[in-house]
Amino acid sequence: MNRTRLISMGFGLVLLLGCTKKEPAVPEEKAAHGEHKEESGEHEELPRRVTLSPEVVKSSGIKTEQVKAQKLPATVDLTGEVAADPDQSVRIVARVGGRILDVRFKEGQRVTAGTLLAVVESTDLARTQADYLSSQAKAQAAQKNAERVAALSQSGLAAGQEVLSAQAEARSLQAETQAAERTLRSAGLSGGQLGQGSARLEVRAPIGGVTLSRHGIVGQTVPAGHVFTDVVNLDRAYFVGRLFEKNLARVRVGEAAEIHLNAYPDAVFVGKVETIGKQIDPIARTVLARITISDHNELLKVGLFGNARVNAPPGSPSEEAAAKPRLVVPLGAVTEIAGKPSVFVRQPDGHFEVHPVTLGRSAGGLTEVLSGLRAGEEVVIDGAFTLKSVVLKGTFGEEE
Repeated sequence: MNRTRLISMGFGLVLLLGCTKKEPAVPEEKAAHGEHKEESGEHEELPRRVTLSPEVVKSSGIKTEQVKAQKLPATVDLTGEVAADPDQSVRIVARVGGRILDVRFKEGQRVTAGTLLAVVESTDLARTQADYLSSQAKAQAAQKNAERVAALSQSGLAAGQEVLSAQAEARSLQAETQAAERTLRSAGLSGGQLGQGSARLEVRAPIGGVTLSRHGIVGQTVPAGHVFTDVVNLDRAYFVGRLFEKNLARVRVGEAAEIHLNAYPDAVFVGKVETIGKQIDPIARTVLARITISDHNELLKVGLFGNARVNAPPGSPSEEAAAKPRLVVPLGAVTEIAGKPSVFVRQPDGHFEVHPVTLGRSAGGLTEVLSGLRAGEEVVIDGAFTLKSVVLKGTFGEEE
């Protein structure tokens, strides 16, 4: 009986262990290839369907748009690089000479307006502070004297000339005080620091942005005008492209452009041509065209090299392909799944389906779809990243 019980318990244990891990079922038509698949190291195919509740779709900001055919404009390619907007850039300098007591930033650091960057101790500043305090005291004394002489004049105890002389001296000393105050303010002192007699100058960032470099160490003696760093705001920047002379008639101010940077092959920055230079480089035969671009995910860096594709205006010479209507989708609708460009198509029952696509030209934030879509299908234009995350997460979950 005991032996029968042990066998029974052992059988139950085998059943329990067998249930702890469920082996994936292999379709019959694929069973013959199972060993070969394991040897080749291939993975299961990614899920092609994603089903989300209406609440999740709404909260994720997923939006769709019908695919339709349209003509893409002809484009002109410009090579160039990212540059900071001069109106959003500030050079941080030591306004007086002295010794650096503290440096509180590093290269590439993000700072806000008012951030303390460095502290400089200056004997020149100390002397100017002393001159200011001296002029201020003399001006106050001269003003009181002018008031006293004016009172005596009304009593007949002082001549009119004495009154004029006293008032002139008071004005002169007041002017010296104001000049000393302007000198201190130009050195970077605020109103609360005037007259404190301090020889320390706090160097602060006047705007928010990132520091491009750092020049200065504690203990270093620097002259007036020493450059600590440049602070630039790259939320709005420029792509400075080189436009060849032969293409001048095909590019106009205000035309849309898409910028591809070598450092981020999958990212597209959309902008507009703001200015076209008036001087041709005599050697390269090019002119500079400035295209405004906005940063996203803090990718932009000054000096990044890339290519700008600018829309040619209507009526300009164009390629034959640019005149043919083709199915197009926004660039943001295309994502890479399993190494292939793909889009998500919303089906009539509400679920989303992955469609690998073959892409053609792109211009103005749109790209041609040569295969993989039909006119009228609902393509996800916002929220593709969310759906891609669900697809990849589902695959990881199966592997686990």
